[in-house]
Amino acid sequence: MKKIFIPFLLLLVSATSLFAKDGYKIQLKLTDMQDTLVFLAHYYAKPLPTIYKTDSVHFKNGVATFLNKEKITGGIYIMLMSDHKTYFEFLLDNGDDMSITAETKKLPQGLSFKNSQNNEDFLKYSAFINEYGAEQQKLEARVKTAKTKEDTLALRTEVTANSKKLTNYRRSYVKEHPGALLSTIFNALETPQIPEGKHFLEDGQTVDSMYAYHYFKVHYWDHFNFQDDRIMYTPIFDSKLEEYVKNEVYPYPDSIEYEAKTMFEKTRGTKELFKYTLSWFSTFAQESKIMGMDEVFVWLVENYYMKGDATWLDNESLNKFIDRAMHIAPNVIGNKAPEVKCVDINKQEHLLSDVKAKWTLLIFWSADCGHCQHEIPIIDSLYKAELKAKGMKVYAVRTEGDETKWQDFIKKNGLTDWINVYDPENKGDFRTKYDVYSTPTIYLLDENKIIRGKKLDHETIMEVIKMEERKAKMKK
Repeated sequence: MKKIFIPFLLLLVSATSLFAKDGYKIQLKLTDMQDTLVFLAHYYAKPLPTIYKTDSVHFKNGVATFLNKEKITGGIYIMLMSDHKTYFEFLLDNGDDMSITAETKKLPQGLSFKNSQNNEDFLKYSAFINEYGAEQQKLEARVKTAKTKEDTLALRTEVTANSKKLTNYRRSYVKEHPGALLSTIFNALETPQIPEGKHFLEDGQTVDSMYAYHYFKVHYWDHFNFQDDRIMYTPIFDSKLEEYVKNEVYPYPDSIEYEAKTMFEKTRGTKELFKYTLSWFSTFAQESKIMGMDEVFVWLVENYYMKGDATWLDNESLNKFIDRAMHIAPNVIGNKAPEVKCVDINKQEHLLSDVKAKWTLLIFWSADCGHCQHEIPIIDSLYKAELKAKGMKVYAVRTEGDETKWQDFIKKNGLTDWINVYDPENKGDFRTKYDVYSTPTIYLLDENKIIRGKKLDHETIMEVIKMEERKAKMKK
């Protein structure tokens, strides 16, 4: 295919079953190219442009042979021309010995296979999907031009009925070729079909408004083979996993941890699927903007990395994970806030634990920080307008910078009602205790100095307080 990427063509592959030997032999003939370099590449969980080159051959007179005697992981592979724009996809599995003829200017139509019934099936599916796609586009165009509500509903019914052709094609193939790679791919792409009609709660009268959500979530992975590493060499798993976690799972640490543990149990024993799943959840936990996801990262490190499951990491890389988790662990939400001992401008000592308040806002900031110069006055306005009335006190720690500038900023912005302190001799180690590597860093503590919110700003402080108040009300 030249310069054009159509997602559904990634699925146009077929399967092999039993292998007589390891590796592959691919005789490739390019009818419209003579001397060129061609790369053999494969997907790894993600779609283009994420591909990995595994082999290359320099063509002479348009003919060359790819030969490898080492065992490979089957999947969707790519023949990529030297311009890095022209390519075609095909199925390759361990032990395959096939011939491919390609006319690069007419891809994917200018493609044929010998000694690979599986890829011939791929071409048949390609023809079907092109016809199916054209029918769907025509129906969607008619929906857009429908003049009445009745016409729109009728056409939508046709669209739904036509979509079942694709589902039936895949399911029929899976039934005829169980265990084949194409069947594994079709099963991985299967999405739950919500049973039609109304669904009621146990009383038999109240409509269950959450039925569709729960059904979809419970059956999302029904057909996915978590023990077949070949699915990793397709562009399916990453997007499917991301859709599930971000759209179907409640964004709370315990919910994410439950789903992660379930998937680790399903993928355990595989090489690629387990590795990618653990790595994916680790990255998600570290990069998520959702408050509290760092707890998930600590949980992953303590229960998997530190117990020897990340076998692909060297000691240096593993220690980086462990070190990062150790910095986060003391200040995850729900933990008792570590003690902070600082002094004010008069060198009078103030302990965080001595602050008596229903809520304590713990702020690490610097008058030299541009973001602090913007955020701190806004937080003070919020404090005076709403937070103080809720029984809040502010314990504000200067992290660095000139002392005079710090005092001037406090006076200029009227922060005199705050407990303004610093650690002149750097004895308290607050940076490590509270993971303070940027400013402002803001924590919300309850009356027992339990961390209820972290990495907050003026827009989220009140949201967390209201959420905690709702929790308390529900408990009562």
